[in-house]
Amino acid sequence: MLPWGGLSCCLSAAALYLLGRSSGRDAEILKSATRINQLKELAKLLDSECILPLVVAISGRVSSETPITCEFTGLRGVVVEETAEQHFLKHNDAGSWIQDSALMLSMSKEVPWYLDDGSGRVHVVGARGATGFVLPVASEVFEESGRSLVRGTLDYLQGLKMLGVKRIERVLPTGTSLSVVGEAVKDDIGTIRIQRPHKGPFYVSPKTIDQLIANLGKWARWYKYASLGLTVFGVYLVAKHSIQYILERRRRWELQRRVLAAAAKRSGEDNEGSNEKDDNVSDGSKRLMPDLCVICLEHEYNAVFVPCGHMCCCTTCSLHLTSCPLCRRRIDQAVKTFRH
Repeated sequence: MLPWGGLSCCLSAAALYLLGRSSGRDAEILKSATRINQLKELAKLLDSECILPLVVAISGRVSSETPITCEFTGLRGVVVEETAEQHFLKHNDAGSWIQDSALMLSMSKEVPWYLDDGSGRVHVVGARGATGFVLPVASEVFEESGRSLVRGTLDYLQGLKMLGVKRIERVLPTGTSLSVVGEAVKDDIGTIRIQRPHKGPFYVSPKTIDQLIANLGKWARWYKYASLGLTVFGVYLVAKHSIQYILERRRRWELQRRVLAAAAKRSGEDNEGSNEKDDNVSDGSKRLMPDLCVICLEHEYNAVFVPCGHMCCCTTCSLHLTSCPLCRRRIDQAVKTFRH
């Protein structure tokens, strides 16, 4: 049987190693990205002769020409998500009430927006699919259900007790400071955009570039140490299984040697005894192999293993076995036999 525990640890270590390499590679890409201190410099850099694609790291404040006004908080944002969950108590089969919820509404809005630092502006495209992009919760309101007698009775007959509706509003407000790492492009009308590169990471985060690099380096080190630990543990499990397998093989070889030695001794005794018997004794009565149990080598074997059908052990030793000593198949049943 293969050492699945050790192999699983080694495979997990390999996966963590790849994650660590990916995090370290992203950190190196962030370090090598062209940092733009003022957004007006990006336009000059794109107009000049430079190697494309150009991966840059910029910072600025969120702004938009057509911001969205939030319903509950009145905040003005560029990305708004609204969800509504119905919370209720449900009567289960055990006769008790458990709390549960169901999604009633999920709505998302986004308008074109850009980063502005006072010197220029850069539009951000596809930010919701970027790494590190989060929408902070702007409002979380719980509205209790009405106490209508008829409605409450109908819900109770269905095994429900309505508690209320929880409404959550997440928004990216205007004026939020963001750091963006991505590919800078300029279209025919002069609009500068930051988008996901064809190769490499794409980050939109409220953290600074230095904080992103430090965080990626920390995760890369953690993955490295975890990978090393799992590798050592996996090698230990594999080595332990291999040593046990070798010892088991040696034990079986030693047992086979003892059985063959006993068979040769028994055959010699039978040959000596046959010279003293009558010539009418047939050759088939000579025993070339002993009838001894291969485990204890003391009692005669009298147990047949099901389903393999081998008979090589006594009933006493067969009680302690789970697999056949000859073919290693699993023993479902040991049947005692009578040969005399």
